[in-house]
Amino acid sequence: MTASSHSIPRTIALVGLMGAGKSAVGRRLASRLGMPFIDADTAIEQAAGCSIEEIFARHGEAEFRHGERRVILRLLENEPVHVLATGGGAFINDETRQRLKEQTITIWLKAELPTLLERVGKRSNRPLLKQGDPAEVLRRLMDVRYPIYAEADVTVETSTGPVEETVERVLAALDAHLGRTPTPSERIAAS
Repeated sequence: MTASSHSIPRTIALVGLMGAGKSAVGRRLASRLGMPFIDADTAIEQAAGCSIEEIFARHGEAEFRHGERRVILRLLENEPVHVLATGGGAFINDETRQRLKEQTITIWLKAELPTLLERVGKRSNRPLLKQGDPAEVLRRLMDVRYPIYAEADVTVETSTGPVEETVERVLAALDAHLGRTPTPSERIAAS
């Protein structure tokens, strides 16, 4: 294991498009680091008392983004250091992005289109993908969002391989970002 939780000075925020693996990687990363895990989408649903799909249907994307921003800011202020999986659009909001950059270590989980399509095809509750051909919607989102995600502190490529491989890449990237070298016992535990 690398990047012990004792060396993580602040919350780790995972950013990236839907299907990049933020929740799956986040849960495992938090477990490996001995940190709490919070999924921003789940926190939004709890605060709203309904699903994200219902929020989009009832109030539209703009209102959802407003609520998303408020919930993320509350999580940053009121929760101890944790691993936070943000929604795909959270980092696009200027205020949210600024706060995440100030208060967290931001990690962009970057995935190519085929990987995203494979993953999002497994779930039917993605409101943005109901606005046309999923491949075209994702390609358009990539064009707009990837330059913004690139502002994250760290970028980690994610693929269709096992989630644990991505977690290992995230841990190594965290160590490099923090200027830390894993101890021999951490190297053994990771193998």
